[in-house]
Amino acid sequence: MVRYQFGGESELSNAPMSMSLLGKLQRDILTGKYRPGQKLTEQNLCKEYGVSRTPIREALRQLETDGLVENILNRGCFVIGFSEQDYEDLFDLRKAYEIQAVKWAIDRITDDEMDRLEETFEFMEFYTMRGDLDKMQVINAGFHQVIYEAAHNRMLQKTLTSYQTFLRYQGMNMVYGPDYLTTVLEEHRAIFKALQIMTRRLVRRRWNATSTGRRNGGAADETDRARPGAGAGEQAERRCNGFSGGRRRGGRRGCR
Repeated sequence: MVRYQFGGESELSNAPMSMSLLGKLQRDILTGKYRPGQKLTEQNLCKEYGVSRTPIREALRQLETDGLVENILNRGCFVIGFSEQDYEDLFDLRKAYEIQAVKWAIDRITDDEMDRLEETFEFMEFYTMRGDLDKMQVINAGFHQVIYEAAHNRMLQKTLTSYQTFLRYQGMNMVYGPDYLTTVLEEHRAIFKALQIMTRRLVRRRWNATSTGRRNGGAADETDRARPGAGAGEQAERRCNGFSGGRRRGGRRGCR
């Protein structure tokens, strides 16, 4: 059995101060250092994180927007945190949005993004062979991020990135079975291969539509011009259920 240890300290320490502070506060709230109902004072936070009041105020405003703290008039700032139900709901939301991200990525992914996805998957293979769960989780998040970017929808990317930020801390104390890395790798292999196949089919379909239009001296038939059909969408959804469906109950599957 292997236990996941979050490896994001260097990531946080290398970020700009305001983002680094926000990330540390998110981490400390989501990992339970600051408990729901606990009061956060600017003075104590300045001392704890070694910063002035201005970045503390900016971070607290963002945390309130994220729903992690609540500012109560004449009382101060209090931690809300995340309950088990919050996490369950977030898993369901992320699953639904990731299915849409994959469907859009099939239609919109660029050659450069496909190359990045392939490179990311190769890193996943490498760290799986090494049995490095910590590195695998980081690369795993990168695989998700390429899919989000390939969907080419700013709001969807922003939403899914924020979900990923919250959910990465949820698995810190989970214990995983010995086959966990291999299972995750194979699920991601299926997603990667499905994207390759479907995007190639789409390119062929568009090329055929263009050629047909030129032969006929006009626009291609609407059927030829169609976006990926129900079969492609259904296949993407089936693959994405594995892509998103996992670690919420026992850490056995998925890419949390």
